[in-house]
Amino acid sequence: MTVSVLVADDQALVRTGIRMILEAREDIRVVGEAGDGAEAVHLAAQTQPDIVLMDLRMPRVDGVQATQRLSAFQPRPSVIILTTFDEDELLYAALRAGAGGFLLKDTRPAELVEAIRVVASGEALLAPRVTRRLLDRFVADMRPETAAMPDLADLTNREVEVLTLIAQAASNAEIATKLDVTEGTVKSHVSAILRKLGLRDRVQAVVLAYDIGLVRPRHF
Repeated sequence: MTVSVLVADDQALVRTGIRMILEAREDIRVVGEAGDGAEAVHLAAQTQPDIVLMDLRMPRVDGVQATQRLSAFQPRPSVIILTTFDEDELLYAALRAGAGGFLLKDTRPAELVEAIRVVASGEALLAPRVTRRLLDRFVADMRPETAAMPDLADLTNREVEVLTLIAQAASNAEIATKLDVTEGTVKSHVSAILRKLGLRDRVQAVVLAYDIGLVRPRHF
């Protein structure tokens, strides 16, 4: 399967570098480049990418606003936010807007490629040390005030185990190894968890797990 990617960053040099990295891989195709959020939304409507690599700070329409607009698309592309350590508030807003994960801008090329493959397979992309710091600051606000708290009693014991591991940023492969099951079984558990708890994706599952104290943030 070839993964189509749209790159949105206001720096042409960054976009060119990312394109060169991705197009060296046979299973990834760059379908467009955008210099701001408005252009990213416009190009996404035209090209229908699987994934949008989204910078947070861009002119006209920033990455948060663009992510929010893309979340209304059908089919909805997965958004990977490109962030730095000093953008916690914007990153938090982007996750609430529907981003499927994030990468630090100093990520190595091989890690960028693997991240795209991970998100394309349906998994969330959450760097543990940044996620914990982020949720430590914002977990009380990550869920809408009007949202009812899902009842974990609807989950099986194994599904609670899987939810806990998801919140610790474990991949499907890592969960499968830890629980001694197949990746297919893990995917079935994840789908059941999202359905039973009324969650959009794994990012919301992580937020919920922290929110209810299933796992707790640690200060770094």
